[in-house]
Amino acid sequence: MAPTPTTYKRVVLSSRPSPTKLLDPAVFSLRHEPFPSPPGNGELLIKVLYLSLDPAMRSWINPSGSYMAPVPLGGTMRSFGLGVIISSDEGCKLKKGDRVQGFFGWTEYALSPEKAATLLAPPPPGAELLDYLGPLGPTGLTAYFGLTDIGQLKKGETLVVTGAAGATGSIVCQLGKLWGAKVFGIAGGTEKCQWLERECGVEMAFDYKTEGWREEFKRVAGRFDVLFDNVGGKMLDFLLTRMNKRARIAVCGGISDYNSRPKGLTNYLALINARARMEGFLIMDYAPRFAEGTRELARMLSRGELRRKFHVLKGVESAPEGLGMLFSGQNTGKLVVQVGEETERGKL
Repeated sequence: MAPTPTTYKRVVLSSRPSPTKLLDPAVFSLRHEPFPSPPGNGELLIKVLYLSLDPAMRSWINPSGSYMAPVPLGGTMRSFGLGVIISSDEGCKLKKGDRVQGFFGWTEYALSPEKAATLLAPPPPGAELLDYLGPLGPTGLTAYFGLTDIGQLKKGETLVVTGAAGATGSIVCQLGKLWGAKVFGIAGGTEKCQWLERECGVEMAFDYKTEGWREEFKRVAGRFDVLFDNVGGKMLDFLLTRMNKRARIAVCGGISDYNSRPKGLTNYLALINARARMEGFLIMDYAPRFAEGTRELARMLSRGELRRKFHVLKGVESAPEGLGMLFSGQNTGKLVVQVGEETERGKL
């Protein structure tokens, strides 16, 4: 067995970012800390294997916070991740070798209360551990419940997905096709659009970085019944003019405005004429139904019906630069950080 490390690395929030500028990785600092003490009452010592990078993390470091309290200055940057328990308090039900998920943060090792960690089942057929940060994790559940409960997508309807080549958007596109909708994606760049058409099966993907994409959208897609929006801003404002009667808009995110002050919508009155509905949602609202969503998504994975792509960075120190990639469009699919390797369950 490898010797116990004497130190470990974690990334802390050292200053608040400007609310009107692109995220500067310099607001984070890398620290080398003494290896954590053995777990105390009701605690687990977890070796972090993978961390999820998500656009919502930008709002977690603003002084006002969002739907979660802001990350404190000097605190480990909050992040959802996967890990393996290397030791636990004797009173804990979770034990050495158990794989768990939770908000462990940007760190190589985490002391966590047992109640803050969730035991992971072995990946179902056709899946791997990393899928618990993709289709079997918050990403897939966001797509599933946003499309079923908020979008209320029906067979034969037209679905439009913005940020379609991202982690959530790409799953939404595929769910829409599986459920019999006509699906159009909007993404940035030829490579992303080709991936959506070839791998995710959308009718057409529109490259918003090209001139004339709006006219092409009007000509080819026409109008929509359901919009799953990850972008907001000018793109959402345009799409408000393309609604069918009784359209539904699921507001998942607004990545175009995360690094600036939102300027507001000018076409919102179109909601009246279309008798349409626009509704935001948070995935934690569906916690009582996670088992339902995970079961359905696992079934699709086992049948080979869901394609997923992971963009994997190495080392916890890569997380600050990695988070910025989400806002410059440098990733396709789910962006994650591989922090540690699991050579043998529960061993360092």
